[in-house]
Amino acid sequence: MSPSAKAFTPGQGQYLAYIHLYTRLHLQPPAEADMQKYFRVSPPSVHQMVLTLERQGFIRRQPATARSIELLVDPKCLPELEPQV
Repeated sequence: MSPSAKAFTPGQGQYLAYIHLYTRLHLQPPAEADMQKYFRVSPPSVHQMVLTLERQGFIRRQPATARSIELLVDPKCLPELEPQV
């Protein structure tokens, strides 16, 4: 089953949408610190989400390489990114 065919939670969808949009805007993937600032969560929370997304096959990362998140989900399957207030 492809990653696009797997269901992700609404929260996971928001992180995936953020990774996609950030990468398009900045021409490089976000750092975990970027996601922490946007979602206003702790560093361990972001790291756990990244590990979960990787474990479930939604993203891929290069070991020991900063900003190496690669989205494996078809962007057409992603929800709209909700603004954080």
